[in-house]
Amino acid sequence: MEDAIARLIHGFRSFRNIYFSGDAELFDQLKHGQNPRILVIACSDSRVDPALLMQSAPGDLFVIRNVANLVPPCEPDTCHHGVSAALEYAVNALEVEHIIVLGHSDCGGIHALMKRTPETPAGEFLERWLDLAEPARCAVLEKLPDADEMTRRHACEEASLVLALENLLTFPWVRRRVEAGKLALHAWYFVIATGHLFGYDREHCEFRTIDPNLSLKTNKRS
Repeated sequence: MEDAIARLIHGFRSFRNIYFSGDAELFDQLKHGQNPRILVIACSDSRVDPALLMQSAPGDLFVIRNVANLVPPCEPDTCHHGVSAALEYAVNALEVEHIIVLGHSDCGGIHALMKRTPETPAGEFLERWLDLAEPARCAVLEKLPDADEMTRRHACEEASLVLALENLLTFPWVRRRVEAGKLALHAWYFVIATGHLFGYDREHCEFRTIDPNLSLKTNKRS
């Protein structure tokens, strides 16, 4: 237990050496505020850190992380809405230009969604949260009734990303900025086993490989 904390402290020491000695200019600018152009909505999974995956510097990304990188629809009520509040700040205050919903393979949240039943719920709080992705689950079960469990899980991981894009557009201030050409929405899917990244192609309704030049190749994810 102490070794794990010691590694964090050692990492912080390296961080200080890089950004407060070697590259002090960056935090001289960041101390006055942040101006990220990109919001990433990612999973809480420890293997999928957006800043690490994309080699981003401090100040580059505004990040929201939750179980299974889900996006709730706009629900103006008296409940607590952490994701919606962060989304509102990123869009209306920071005026980000891109929103990337970043999903991944072997997602524990989607696995729990696919396995849950009325008799065996996913958990005390997780069950209600996963309701957000239930439309994706139902669509996959209807489309792939005879597929094996792994195939359906992968399909649901992708379907939940498309659902997240749809839910983003239920927020009026997101839709207005998208329609005005001031905000672009993206769905990306990272395969942990191979290190490949795929992006959702709206025109063809499928995920395609993202090449090093940030364009979508023609080959479909298998």
